[in-house]
Amino acid sequence: MLYYLFRFLGEYGVSGAHMWSYISFRSLLTLILSLVISVWFGQHFINWMKRHNVSEAQRDASIDPYGVEKKGVPTMGGVIIIVSIVVSCLLFGRLRNIYMILMLITTVWLGFLGFLDDYIKMKKNKDGLRPIYKLAGQAVLGLFVGLTLWLSPDAVIRENVTSEKVGNTEVVVHKSEKVKSTKTTIPFVKNNNLDYAEIMSFCGKYKNAAGWFLFVVMTTLVVVSVSNGANLNDGMDGMTAGNSAIIGVALGILAYVSSHISFASYFDIMYIPGSEELVIFICAFIGALVGFLWYNAYPAQIFMGDTGSLTIGGIIAVTAIIIHKELLIPLMCFVFLMESLSVMLQVRYAQWGNKRGLKLRVFKRAPIHDAFRVKPGQLPADMKVLCNWPKGCFFESKITVRFWIITIILAALTIITLKVR
Repeated sequence: MLYYLFRFLGEYGVSGAHMWSYISFRSLLTLILSLVISVWFGQHFINWMKRHNVSEAQRDASIDPYGVEKKGVPTMGGVIIIVSIVVSCLLFGRLRNIYMILMLITTVWLGFLGFLDDYIKMKKNKDGLRPIYKLAGQAVLGLFVGLTLWLSPDAVIRENVTSEKVGNTEVVVHKSEKVKSTKTTIPFVKNNNLDYAEIMSFCGKYKNAAGWFLFVVMTTLVVVSVSNGANLNDGMDGMTAGNSAIIGVALGILAYVSSHISFASYFDIMYIPGSEELVIFICAFIGALVGFLWYNAYPAQIFMGDTGSLTIGGIIAVTAIIIHKELLIPLMCFVFLMESLSVMLQVRYAQWGNKRGLKLRVFKRAPIHDAFRVKPGQLPADMKVLCNWPKGCFFESKITVRFWIITIILAALTIITLKVR
């Protein structure tokens, strides 16, 4: 809203009003405001939750050896993150931008879905919302995002092409016309665009429509996968908030170079007009998460719950899809991927063992971060574990920081893919 206000004032020559046209200026203001709101509102929200005795049920001591210390800690802290993001973006964002609208819808929708899950856990059933309902809610969002990017005339790109210059020097230019495109970026490959329509070329004259159909399916899978991966990563103080803030920085850089035609030409990637508003949103996202860490770092004063974790994963997924970088997610969100894979492997192997009357596990615990806090002798003597590493039990804060370090390395590698081909 302030963007439109100062643009109006600029028409009357108000000094300094032109500053609001700079993405760097609005981005930094958004980050600061989001962080301040998160810290300020967070304290009031925690106090309110404590007064109304709204807290997470005590954790299972057989899984979390420090669960007793966390009794009575409020949950639903994702509300702090969502409020900080939405208020900051409403103030500093361009609300007519299709990408800003999509990100706000993603935040509110998944926040509402996670809130329902947390509420049911506290008031009715400790298992929360049935998994099929959560998956359906995530899939609906994925379909909505994919169809919007397909059908909206504002969701366009300018394709990058390589031309020859005097002296055989290759330069990258962008086509002048804006087009709808089913292309996405392939990491580590020169001329690194993959066209979903070309994959569906066997459909003949319908290959373009089939390509968009494949894109919508891919969008839905990415939203569901990353949202659930972030949800599984949420199990230790500061874990998901810290990892997601780091991923947010990488996404912010990718969004910025995609929105700037000179940088897009330099890095030989497609130019996406209007995606500069994603930089504003991502700065709000990072600020909200860093502010939330003020209270969520060990020992946590509040947990984010599914209200936060489902929302965070969805934001990361939709941002990557909008800037056509969804194929970078396995690298950038490798921690989330490993959390999901560890659970799937653990469940399948345990089921296979149960049919044979055996207690079999791939890891000591799953998701994978839980394997690092199993005390010696805590597992049943008759349980056979394929991967019995690590041997000891680490403090939660050490596990969290080490996962952050891994995510920093992965985020750096994601940025490097812009040049390494």
